[in-house]
Amino acid sequence: MFCFLLFQGCFGQEEQSRMSCNTPDQPTVNVVCCDYEMCNKNITPTLRTDSDPTFAVDNELTQLVIYAVSPIGALIILAAAAILIARFMHKRRLQRYGYQRDVERGGVHVGDMHAYPAGDNTLQDLVDQSSGSGSGLPFLVQRTVARQITLVEQIGKGRYGEVWRGQWQGENVAVKIFNSRDEKSWFRETEIYNTVLLRHENILGFIASDMTSRNSCTQLWLITHYHEYGSLYDFLQRTTLDAHRMMKLACSIAGGLVHLHVEIFGTQGKPAIAHRDLKSKNILVKSNGQCCIADLGLAVMHSQATDTLDLGSNPRVGTKRYMAPELLEEIMNYECFDSYKRVDVYALGLVLWEVARRCTSGGIAEEYKPPYYDVVPSDPSYEDMRKVVVEGQQRPSIPNRWSSDQTLTAMAKLMRECWYHNPAARLTALRVKKTLNKLQASLEKMKELKQDV
Repeated sequence: MFCFLLFQGCFGQEEQSRMSCNTPDQPTVNVVCCDYEMCNKNITPTLRTDSDPTFAVDNELTQLVIYAVSPIGALIILAAAAILIARFMHKRRLQRYGYQRDVERGGVHVGDMHAYPAGDNTLQDLVDQSSGSGSGLPFLVQRTVARQITLVEQIGKGRYGEVWRGQWQGENVAVKIFNSRDEKSWFRETEIYNTVLLRHENILGFIASDMTSRNSCTQLWLITHYHEYGSLYDFLQRTTLDAHRMMKLACSIAGGLVHLHVEIFGTQGKPAIAHRDLKSKNILVKSNGQCCIADLGLAVMHSQATDTLDLGSNPRVGTKRYMAPELLEEIMNYECFDSYKRVDVYALGLVLWEVARRCTSGGIAEEYKPPYYDVVPSDPSYEDMRKVVVEGQQRPSIPNRWSSDQTLTAMAKLMRECWYHNPAARLTALRVKKTLNKLQASLEKMKELKQDV
């Protein structure tokens, strides 16, 4: 190794002398100091080499420190980048459901950032002030409403999270609080409920959706109309029905499903929507005796104009007890939207069976039970359901007493046509609705004739 003498001489300042002479030896520079007259005349500095044991140890220590610190530093940088990207994507997704939609609908004026005021308005006033498209409130109003809600009492709990009764300016609302792991369901429901022309008397009324922070914890809120009777599942366990109440419930459920399934064309149209998790726990009973369909977290949308199928990104699957045979057999055509509608109709048939069992005839009504209660466990597995529904091709049993009641006999025939093993043989939701409406009209006519007599 060659060595060149770069500088030689005396220091002009004591401070500079101390700093330079205390410089540690380095692979390429070596400082040698002495403190008597003309002492540096014949000094020849010698560089330390890799073979120098002391230098080798120092070098190894330096490399060890670099090797130890570098991965940690890289991980910190990657984690920071991931957090920034996640926050950016999250904002983009919120914009997708909110602000951009409001600008397109005219709910927000970009110039002065004006949104419809909440003020002393009722919820119905706010809905009426919206664009009239039948979708949700403008996004900024949704956030205003959400942050003015007081949670009163918990009224439900499930795998998705919790449901609370809340109050907004004295009005009751339902607040569905999603678990953080079920964020995709919250996004999907927000997206579906904000779909143009989705508002319908038999679809749960959507008010607002917001991501809020409570007790230093991020919560995902979905705020809807409140129905004190709760789910159809709970309602049927405590209530028996006469034929008229049964038909009112059944017709409204079918009406809600038809509205989801149908595509409405036009500039402010609506895509066709399949529910994918229809069951009595996802249907609410209103004070007027009708039902409304809720929980659209698994819904799939289809547009004929573009022939696109929007499945969303939710990995959740429907409830096993209500799964159609083609799902259990894993032979369903997932690329065809009609397949999803036929799955809904199968589940509708099971819900109609639940309702009809609670209808009194001859002073008798069956105790409430879920479908297949007598052949599978309370929490059935795929295999349990597959053996019964696919291999055994069993369906819920029809009580003998139904055969002596004209309305229940017609209901039994209708539900059998909903749960055919062959999906293509099942009725459409529209045909089910029309048949139920005809049955209801016959009942009303019979009631009028009896009153006349």
